[in-house]
Amino acid sequence: MTSSYDTPGHTTRAHSFNSAAAQYAANRPSYPTALLDTIEELAGRPLAGARVADVGDGTGIATALLHARGADVIAVEPGDGMAAQFRHALPDVPIVRGDGNHLPLATASLDFLTYAQSWHWTDPAHSVPEVLRVLRPGGALALWWNTGALDVPWLAEAAQRIDRYFGESIPANTKNVNAHVVDPTGRLGLTRREVRWSRRVPVDTHLANIGSHSLFLVHGEEASTGFLTEEREHLMRAFPDGLVEEVYDVVLLLATRA
Repeated sequence: MTSSYDTPGHTTRAHSFNSAAAQYAANRPSYPTALLDTIEELAGRPLAGARVADVGDGTGIATALLHARGADVIAVEPGDGMAAQFRHALPDVPIVRGDGNHLPLATASLDFLTYAQSWHWTDPAHSVPEVLRVLRPGGALALWWNTGALDVPWLAEAAQRIDRYFGESIPANTKNVNAHVVDPTGRLGLTRREVRWSRRVPVDTHLANIGSHSLFLVHGEEASTGFLTEEREHLMRAFPDGLVEEVYDVVLLLATRA
C-alpha cells in the first residue's frame, strides 16, 4: 500500500517551494521569542551551546533564530532553490543536503532536532526512527507550525475564500497538526503548546506570504494570480490604510528522547 507521503502530489508540493524561494524568504513570517523560551522550558535545557540540527530549514528563517540564540546549529535542506537562499542569508551557518527521512547526521550527535513548518513533508515510518537515531539520550525533538488564528474574523473569512477557490483552507489544514504527527514506534511522548503572536504588514506582503504556500504554487501562476487579485480587493476594502495584522498561533510539539 502506498502512503500519502509517496504520492506524486505530495512530492510535487514538497518541492514546489524551490521555484519561489526568494518570495518565501522575503515574505514568510518568522517566530516569536516566546517560542524559543517554551522549547527551552519543555526540554529542560538552554539552546545556547546546544548541538542543533534544523531539518527542512528552507531559507533559514528558524535557523537564524536558533543561531542567534547561541545554538551550534547545522541546517538540513533537500531543495536547490531554498538552499541557495539559505546560503545567501546565513553564509556562516553550515548546511547539508538531505531530508527528514534520511538524515545525513551521526548517531546520538544532537541535543535538539527541530522542524519548523517541515515535519509534514516527512514519512514518519522513516523520520521517527531517524529522530531516535540522531538524538542523544535526553535530547529533544521540536516540531512547530505558524497557524492562522481563525478566531480573528478577517482571517477566518480569508480562509473561507481560499477554501472556496481551491478546495482547501491553508490555516485550517495547518492547524490540524496532529494529522501530520504519526509515531509508528510509540516512543515519542509529544507535549503540545500554543504561542500566539502577530505582525503588522502591508497587504502586498500578506498576499506574497500566502502566495508562497504550496497550495498556490502547484496551481500555477494564472490560478494564483486570479485569486490574489480578488483577495487584494477584499483586503483593501477592509483595510483602507493598506496594513493588516496577521495573527498566528504557533503550534509546538516537543518530545524528549529517553
